[in-house]
Amino acid sequence: MSAAPTRAPNAGLLAVGIVALEFGAAVTSFVAGTLLPIVADDLDARARLSLLLAGPTLGLFLALPLAGGVLARLGSRATLAAGFTAYLGGLAIAATATTAWQFGLGQFATGLASGLLAVFGVSSAIRHLDERLRARVVAASSAMWVLPALVGPAATLAVEHVAGWRWALLLPLPFLLFGRTLILRAIRGEAPRFDARRPVLRTLLVPLGAALVVIGSQRPAMVVVGTLLAVAGIAAIMPAGTMRLRPGAPAALAALILFGFGYFGAGGLITILLTDGYGTSVGRAAAVLSAAAVAWGLTGIAAAKLNGRGVGRRALAATGMSLAALGPAVLAVLLVFHPSFPAALVVWAATGVGVGLAYPALYVIATAGSSGLGAAELAAAVITSETAGGLLGQVVGGAIVSTGDGGLLAAYVLFAAALGLAVVASARTAAPES
Repeated sequence: MSAAPTRAPNAGLLAVGIVALEFGAAVTSFVAGTLLPIVADDLDARARLSLLLAGPTLGLFLALPLAGGVLARLGSRATLAAGFTAYLGGLAIAATATTAWQFGLGQFATGLASGLLAVFGVSSAIRHLDERLRARVVAASSAMWVLPALVGPAATLAVEHVAGWRWALLLPLPFLLFGRTLILRAIRGEAPRFDARRPVLRTLLVPLGAALVVIGSQRPAMVVVGTLLAVAGIAAIMPAGTMRLRPGAPAALAALILFGFGYFGAGGLITILLTDGYGTSVGRAAAVLSAAAVAWGLTGIAAAKLNGRGVGRRALAATGMSLAALGPAVLAVLLVFHPSFPAALVVWAATGVGVGLAYPALYVIATAGSSGLGAAELAAAVITSETAGGLLGQVVGGAIVSTGDGGLLAAYVLFAAALGLAVVASARTAAPES
């Protein structure tokens, strides 16, 4: 059993740093999602959507098994410097890209840099923030998506209109630097330590499988092999009982994997769905992209209050995930029978409401000290579940959409099925209520 988290004197600074970093991640997400159709057209990469989508997540996932060793060898300050240098280099490569492969390489470098501190930051939160403060951090992190969702797409399109999409890629830079600096100040003086080492070879199965899907996006056999390899890697590195939906934290982690596949897969392609499938403008597509995040952020705050009033986390998780599962399914039906921008806006916003109810509950259950895992193990498991699911959803969805006719419909049916399975997993997250 791991020891209960002890609140450090600088826990408040650490919490603010985590929330600030989430704000930067939100800005990054909306910049990337808004620019996707524009970048795909400019780089003639409609047949390489997986490559445009998966670069940051591939880099992040590759960094996960390496982060512990890098931090132990370099220390916190040097790791931050190295990570930020790599991030700047990746941005430069992506912003000057003339091909989809160069853009993907730059995005891969930014993801690799972002992953260096991911496990350390989350494990520090688990170690030094008690469950009540951790739940508040999750709620505040959800709220950090509201302002970028409201302003981010419009600001991105404004910069793109004035200076081009290459300069618009730089918008997240100051926010990410601020968040990382706060976290570094909060953990100053704490030696990097990890309760367990990541299984490097098994962890690399996931990005290797995803890379096969990206490279072979035009070859169905390679897509299938890559997907199976990634799934085998996920099964090998997750805590015991995850793939069997063992009640409690393992089922919550399984739900996060399926949630990542369905929600982040659908969200990554939502602007393509709206521009190509529904025939809307990029501006309208960006508005739909924003709708779910605004709803997620506002609902996340309400969900924390509901839980404080006695509504169980398992009930919130199952109810919210059920609502989220309807989103991609209804979008697929609309695509076939009556593509409608207003309807898509409402449906995707409702999906965000479902996620806002489910995600905070799943996060707290998955990081519960009663799971018997150490802080770094919990951190690695939570990051792995979301990242692996999202990575697989993006590359598989992108590969399916790149096949042409019927690809969008097939992808969104698959995303709806994944979220439906997440409902089953969420219903098995029985855990002691705080």
